[in-house]
Amino acid sequence: MLEQTAPVSAPLDQRSFRDILGRFPTGVVLVTANAAHGPVGMAVNSFTSVSLEPPLVALCAGRSSTTWPGVRAAGRFAVSILGEGHAELCRLFSERGADRFSGREWAYTPAGHPVPAGVLGWLDCEISVIHPAGDHELVVASATEGALSGAAAPLVFHAGRFRGLAA
Repeated sequence: MLEQTAPVSAPLDQRSFRDILGRFPTGVVLVTANAAHGPVGMAVNSFTSVSLEPPLVALCAGRSSTTWPGVRAAGRFAVSILGEGHAELCRLFSERGADRFSGREWAYTPAGHPVPAGVLGWLDCEISVIHPAGDHELVVASATEGALSGAAAPLVFHAGRFRGLAA
């Protein structure tokens, strides 16, 4: 028979909420687009598949992001699934004001979005709908093209750190 005990609880402030959710490991992707003023991109760990038919994905973009307005205005973007060797690139794409595209090797999707070398896979996407969600926007997008392009171990974000995961 299982013994029942009450969980220890604490008020749910922003720090506690973030710490609790940080125990949930997530994959990490780059979202890139060709904005009116050139390429833009951001690191995202709130990304998931939604539907196989039609192929839909979802991500959450922070309302305070300086990159998201360019992606949103483009209406289309690429998602690059990162491998464990992309931790530094992911950190760079998480920094405000960083020069994210210079001095790196880029491939381009059929829609013309930049994809970093060595990603595990990529998708070209078109924004279908955007829902307000607190301090973020929940974005649902149609995946229009994609490919697997690598077999390395994925990059995982857990407890505030990037980690590898055996493939």
